[in-house]
Amino acid sequence: MLDLAPSSFKLLPAFAKIVCEPGWKWQKREKPLANYDLFYVWSGEGEVILNGIPYPVGKGSCFLFRPGDHTSATHNPQKPLVLTYIHFDVTEPVSQVPESYRVLQDPFDFEYMLARYVRLFLVRTFAAEEEARLILKQLVIHLLRNDRDEPVERKASNQLTESIHEVANYILQHPGTPHRVDDLAIRAGLSSRYFSIKFKEIIGMSVQTYMIRTRIERAQHLLMHAGMNVTEVADALGYRDIFFFSRQFKQYTGKSPSEIR
Repeated sequence: MLDLAPSSFKLLPAFAKIVCEPGWKWQKREKPLANYDLFYVWSGEGEVILNGIPYPVGKGSCFLFRPGDHTSATHNPQKPLVLTYIHFDVTEPVSQVPESYRVLQDPFDFEYMLARYVRLFLVRTFAAEEEARLILKQLVIHLLRNDRDEPVERKASNQLTESIHEVANYILQHPGTPHRVDDLAIRAGLSSRYFSIKFKEIIGMSVQTYMIRTRIERAQHLLMHAGMNVTEVADALGYRDIFFFSRQFKQYTGKSPSEIR
């Protein structure tokens, strides 16, 4: 499915996010499924039987049923299932189909896309079907990515890199904030020393240098495009001493703030 164009996804009318009634059950049909069905559990407890194999389900359980599958399901009336299902088909031959079942450990992005898909059709949203096909392909990509059996070490490394980049982006978005390394390390979930080491390794410069650079780059933008004078820019970016600001600015850009302005 990875190589399919979004236009190859055929949207079928049965889709919803529902809270199952206490007596709900999904009866096994005589005929197998004729198309694909993306089935995701937001909360609750139950059991899905897929081609004769039972799967206990709860939050994060996700199935991609395929044409030819035999399915049935029940749930705990005391903890009813809240689920989203999306029926669809494809108009081209497929390869790299996601696995039939997995439990998503970090479902935030996936749940957002599911909710967006359903919401598109609750009102008369312009170009709803076009966007829905794009979202459906994103959901498939997410499942294929989740199915990749990466070593634990690599997953941990990826998470560390993402955490460092998230902090770097946070600094970039708040250049005038007097960031403390200890606070940034807490944000990344690391000790201050280890955070500083990994930040320099991944970003290519120390935390302090990165903070100064982002501040100076923001100062350049404000001087050139925001109509602010040197004093206003220094104040906006947390410099208490305008002479220190000018000296640091020239050190990094080769020009004084007044020259840039």
